[in-house]
Amino acid sequence: MKHNFKNLNIWKLAIELANDTYILTDSFPKNEEFGLKSQLRRCSVSVASNIAEGSSRSSNKDFNRFLEISLGSLYELQTQIIISSNRSYFDLSKLENIENKITELQRMISGFQKKLNL
Repeated sequence: MKHNFKNLNIWKLAIELANDTYILTDSFPKNEEFGLKSQLRRCSVSVASNIAEGSSRSSNKDFNRFLEISLGSLYELQTQIIISSNRSYFDLSKLENIENKITELQRMISGFQKKLNL
């Protein structure tokens, strides 16, 4: 069953998270241009992109596979956010905000997967 990704709350939150990640990484040091900054941006974009791509699949099983990839990218993003925070690339107040969104999106995707598998 195909889904319109633009109507999915998981996709909307993933887009918001990608935008937040771009804003967060704007102030990263120049030496991280091709390191953590680039990696954070790529994996944040990957979350929303995999939700969109999976929504076009003809079976829920295929869609679920793309949701698993999105979850993997979220865990990767979370790890890189913690590393960046440990490097003092942004304030701790920003860490809490973005980690809360990551955790919420992880929960939402997992819940959506359960509905797909019914």
